[in-house]
Amino acid sequence: MSDVSPSIVALIPARAGSKRVPNKNIRPLRGHPLIAYTICAARHSGVFDGVFVCTDSELYADIARHYGAEVPFLRPETMSGDRSADIEWVELAVSELERAGRLADCFSILRPTSPFRKPETIQRAWKEFTAAEGVDSLRAVEKCEQHPGKMWVVRGRRMTPLLPLSPDETPWHSQQYASLPAVYVQNASLEIAATRVVRETRTIAGDTVMPFLTEGDEGMDINRPEDWWYAELCIDRCEARLPSIDREPFPMDLLPVSAG
Repeated sequence: MSDVSPSIVALIPARAGSKRVPNKNIRPLRGHPLIAYTICAARHSGVFDGVFVCTDSELYADIARHYGAEVPFLRPETMSGDRSADIEWVELAVSELERAGRLADCFSILRPTSPFRKPETIQRAWKEFTAAEGVDSLRAVEKCEQHPGKMWVVRGRRMTPLLPLSPDETPWHSQQYASLPAVYVQNASLEIAATRVVRETRTIAGDTVMPFLTEGDEGMDINRPEDWWYAELCIDRCEARLPSIDREPFPMDLLPVSAG
């Protein structure tokens, strides 16, 4: 990175068509729609020149604006399916922001399903990214709980190890977890990338990706029905902490029944 501090915007994807948990991005968690925690963490971090929500729903857009985000456009239905690639809506966001004169040097993808990401999480990631040289992007990771060294590919009545790298004398599938090489899995809490990679590589990560190790509850993801129960339990036990919200709650009677 140069001596001049680069600019960055937050992009928060929030499509309305979730299947496992209908309307999960706006489902209430401790009195606020889930997306509120990501918007407020982004705003309170002081890192971004703009916090933009990319959604296909007018209701989601109203909720986003209530909590202080901007929604300069709506995603078309063709970019909002459960198999739509991230690069599609990111390309659209880059084009729309460029047209409005709001395009930044970098962007950060902050997914609403990671509500325990704090403003200081974002600050720490941005500091690490801007201090690095020769990288295209940064992605949040954590040590995996299910080690791929103990995973198998099953074909008929036979199976072979997923990873063919383990030593012959003591295969990884027969070792204790503590003796296995550290392996990290990405989580949904945040990604940062130079905007140029979108056009140069048509990806959201580029070729050279650096890790950002999340700590404690920062990488906790809420995607399945049971995740909501676990998140509530962690909050009750003070094992997880949500970012602060500086707005009155969005009127719950305006939310769809499936979000309750």
